[in-house]
Amino acid sequence: MSQVSLHRQFPPNFVWGVATSSFQIEGAAFEDGKGESIWDRFCKQPSAIADASNGEIACDHFHRLDEDLDLIASLGVNAYRFSIAWPRVQALGHGEFNPKGLDFYERLVDGLKARGIAAWATLNHWDLPQGLQDRGGWNDRDTVHRFVDYARHVQARIGDRIDGLTTHNEPWVVATLGHDQGNFAPGIKSRKIAAQVSHHLLLSHGLALQALRADGAKSQLGIVLNLSSCVPATAMPADIAAADLADSRGRRWYADPLFKGAYPADVLAELGADAPVVEAGDMAAIAQPMDYLGVNYYTRSVVSASGEDWNAKGRGLPVSDMDWEIYPQGLTDLLVLLHRDYAGLPPVYITENGGAFKDDAVVNGRVQDDDRTDYLRTHIAAVASAMAQGVPMAGYMVWSLMDNFEWASGYLKRFGIVHVDYATQARTPKASADWYRDFLRDWRG
Repeated sequence: MSQVSLHRQFPPNFVWGVATSSFQIEGAAFEDGKGESIWDRFCKQPSAIADASNGEIACDHFHRLDEDLDLIASLGVNAYRFSIAWPRVQALGHGEFNPKGLDFYERLVDGLKARGIAAWATLNHWDLPQGLQDRGGWNDRDTVHRFVDYARHVQARIGDRIDGLTTHNEPWVVATLGHDQGNFAPGIKSRKIAAQVSHHLLLSHGLALQALRADGAKSQLGIVLNLSSCVPATAMPADIAAADLADSRGRRWYADPLFKGAYPADVLAELGADAPVVEAGDMAAIAQPMDYLGVNYYTRSVVSASGEDWNAKGRGLPVSDMDWEIYPQGLTDLLVLLHRDYAGLPPVYITENGGAFKDDAVVNGRVQDDDRTDYLRTHIAAVASAMAQGVPMAGYMVWSLMDNFEWASGYLKRFGIVHVDYATQARTPKASADWYRDFLRDWRG
């Protein structure tokens, strides 16, 4: 599909954006009353971060807000997805709120509005206040209610100017990587705790939606899930069954409660005594109607019953710098599957999609990241294909606006369409940014 024909596949009201998150770009880790987050604490653990770095400065976005807002506007996007750092708004996650914290986000939202850009805010992009973790974190049911209080406080201050408000970004990552595998904050390794955390994240989402709507929400309300299409490594029945279970553990464990009000039975059976404690009324609360579903997609998942690591790179298939297979068809397959499995699926936004590539060198003021440009073009085409098959697609947002702190990989992996020189904080739009800007210009006609 050529670029000319591709941009014509999308309606005039389609949302096009770029995305970031607070911990990955803001810096100013302890300024203006901001409290410690679980990621601030996790970065201090030996060997937790590949390059032993942290998010204390990151991209210094906190101090470069206007410059970065102008940069976003220069791309021609009509939306910006960012996250609010809970410990910036409420240092401990309980008790007193910090008005200076919301001052920053008010400037951000008002700056977007002044530039004609829609504000898409996420309330939890993983940086839970350490003060709540000290009381049990997401494993403690009280954190559910603290999150609802925080959501209401943010809405009361800036909700009238937020177009899309997301409760949680990728609850699977928080639960599984943070509490089962332990390679993300807070670094816990317990399947039982991870299962309970996943339930509390979903419950806090549902209760927050109820409370925000009771308070008169003006934003579209939803959640963001990281999803992939799960396919068997071979046609053997054992591999097919393993792929089905992997799909249940990932996609269905989160989407089924949201849209069907129940956890998948096969995962509950597998968990056994490690299944989460679910109180009366929880599942009904989780299954609140949503105004949209955000989907983050990077690659497909190929599953073998043997537990073999199906390695795309080792099989000669194209991969990103994360060693993730580049497989845009998987995005179409996933979106069609969601549309098939969940009746009444709300409008779907691709809230993150992008690739990390080795492009740390600026040559003559330019970064020629052709791999990323091709990644974006083919995945946008995959979205168009899903739309043609009836999936209610409403938007697409590139991950990421700029190179940033890539969690346990530190600053070693670059996802940005804008290059960041971390020594000088200079921003240099890459060739992929030029392509995206030109694509959006043609889309507008």
